Amino acid sequence: MTDVTLRPVEPADLPVFFEHQRDPVALVMAGLPGREHDAFYEHWALILADDATRIRTIEAGGEVAGNVLSFERAGRREVGYWIGRDHWGRGVATAALMAFLGEETFRPLHAGVEPANAGSLRVLAKCGFAVCGEEDGLVVLRLD
Repeated sequence: MTDVTLRPVEPADLPVFFEHQRDPVALVMAGLPGREHDAFYEHWALILADDATRIRTIEAGGEVAGNVLSFERAGRREVGYWIGRDHWGRGVATAALMAFLGEETFRPLHAGVEPANAGSLRVLAKCGFAVCGEEDGLVVLRLD
């Protein structure tokens, strides 16, 4: 497996994140629409300015592989991550989420996943999350 580390997000990471979220295969897996350039950067400005959000850049083998974050939504703390497709299937998401869970100690944590996204469901299960229901068409998992 590639060496995976987390670090604070830097401005130079954003163009990489932008390209990751333009990948049509990744968008289907995430069940999210991609954002155009200006909307993407406006969204990230809000994320980075939100003190309630903890976010890290994921590096794998010395290159930006994605990001992992926790945030407040609908009265609960959630986690999410985005891995560039070039890094799929290498254990990057699992290693990054495990490392992140050492930093983000709030519990319970929740995650929402598209039912067809077997890869993310496996990553979350390996990290100790358990399915606790379904909401808005997503599988909801919880880590106590």
